[in-house]
Amino acid sequence: HAPCAIIVDRIENSLYKLEMKIPQACEIVCKKSYNKAQTAQFVEAIDQEYRAHWIVDNLPVSTVVVNELTPDEPYYTRGFPVGFKARAFETGKEMHFLYNHLRIIISYNEDHNPDPAKRKFEGTRIVGFRVEPFSITHSWDEALPFDKDETTLGTCNEMAQAVNDPANYMSIDQPTDVVHTFDIAWEEVGTEWSHRWDVYLRGNPDDKIHWFSITNSTMIVVFLTVMVAMILVRTLNSDIAQYNDAATAEEAKEESGWKLVHTDVFRPPSDSPMLYSVMVGTGVQLAMMAVAALGFALLGFLSPANRGSLLTALLLLYVFMGAFAGFFSSRIFKLFRGEDWMRNTILTAFLFPSLVATIFFILDMCLLFEGSSGAVPFSTFFTLIVLWFGVSTPLVFVGSYFGYKKEAYKPPVRVNLIPRPIPAQPWYMHPALTVLFGGILPFGAVSVELFFIMSALWLHQVYYIFGFLFLVMAILVATCAETTILMCYFQLCNEDYRWWWRSLLSSGSCAGYIFLYSIWYFMTELDINGLVPAMLYFGYMLIISISFFLLTASVGFFSCFWFVDKIYGSIKVD
Repeated sequence: HAPCAIIVDRIENSLYKLEMKIPQACEIVCKKSYNKAQTAQFVEAIDQEYRAHWIVDNLPVSTVVVNELTPDEPYYTRGFPVGFKARAFETGKEMHFLYNHLRIIISYNEDHNPDPAKRKFEGTRIVGFRVEPFSITHSWDEALPFDKDETTLGTCNEMAQAVNDPANYMSIDQPTDVVHTFDIAWEEVGTEWSHRWDVYLRGNPDDKIHWFSITNSTMIVVFLTVMVAMILVRTLNSDIAQYNDAATAEEAKEESGWKLVHTDVFRPPSDSPMLYSVMVGTGVQLAMMAVAALGFALLGFLSPANRGSLLTALLLLYVFMGAFAGFFSSRIFKLFRGEDWMRNTILTAFLFPSLVATIFFILDMCLLFEGSSGAVPFSTFFTLIVLWFGVSTPLVFVGSYFGYKKEAYKPPVRVNLIPRPIPAQPWYMHPALTVLFGGILPFGAVSVELFFIMSALWLHQVYYIFGFLFLVMAILVATCAETTILMCYFQLCNEDYRWWWRSLLSSGSCAGYIFLYSIWYFMTELDINGLVPAMLYFGYMLIISISFFLLTASVGFFSCFWFVDKIYGSIKVD
């Protein structure tokens, strides 16, 4: 279906035939002659640690890995390697060997209750699927013609199991004939159907270190945000008491402070007010999508067992949240006294999706040019365009209609016709510095969790700790809000009332750090060769970073707007 097509999980039927609970020993799949170009492809796949990924009854294949420090606690990794590198038994030269024999072990569960009425289920349920790969240079009687159904192999057969013999590994460095074989073993276990995914989600024992790291960073962020909130509340209470005290009112007029800009603080931004409202509206749409998707994930609807379910949910939720984008975009544009509501609504419906669609289309064309099976089919593109034009765009217009119909927000203080001159600002309040600083703390809140998400995206690992992700998102929202409010307070204290764009950019700059992190991750954690794979990586990371920018920017705006509304609503103004 479409999401699997987007994330390039194409499922093909294999040549391996299985019959329920019937074991098989050294069955021949085929005999293949590989030329120089084909063996070179295998060598490259082995060098780049390619893995084969199979599925039986919606369970991904796994291989067991034993940690030397904890041999009693094996863990499972998805897929199995194509082959391996080792020194040849006789020459000592490093060579490439192909895994051409696979022992397929399938675990199943049955309810043997003698009373049929008390059985939880009838029949047999598959609850485990793993593979043990072998590399074997098969031998047979070459005097007879080779037939996969009739030929008996000397290296393994029904009487002799396959073994890994270093003296008899299947080298793939030169053009050669390879016989592909497999065993099937069935084992009955007590694992219940509902717990069959547990082995994939248990993860590496080293994860305990990561858990400690996440908890540590969470505690630091919580401590910092509490400190910021305490300082802000104490200072503001002091300011408001001073401004509202009749005895000091005359002194306050002569001093500097945030009260002096009360007639300009709600002045609409002079630079691109329409673009501003469109960005905030799109940010709200993405934020609602993220919250709803996390909610469904926490309730267990987006299990990793359902391939593509998370991407399906994100796409559909984004489309259905279009009404929120239209509503908030129109409300802000009306606050700015904007009149071209049709243009504002069209930009809200098309700006961000057009940008994403353009990047996605370019990447897909590159994949098609390379002849990759990972290219998204045009039928999927058509489905996405129908969702965009047929569902999302009308919802944006509906939201926009209700947003414009509602009475405009009335600020607690009036706005002067003539803008107040802004005094010279100290160097540390330069917009570039405050914007760069504003994103550091929110990035710190998500940096450790980001490593897990990047590993799930690019290293084919399962991401499932949605509960912790929800906590991290809550901390991210809190840090974005508090950091932006703090920056806004300092700016207003310096009699600079141009807080609109600053609130958006200082919170959204966190996305810039995420893109920089993706460059570091590309250079240190990934081994990607070739222009198109690199374009694919940076193209998708750019889409993620832009989405993250809009989401965090909208959080920054709403927190600043609430803060400005509250503090100027609490002072007495003539």
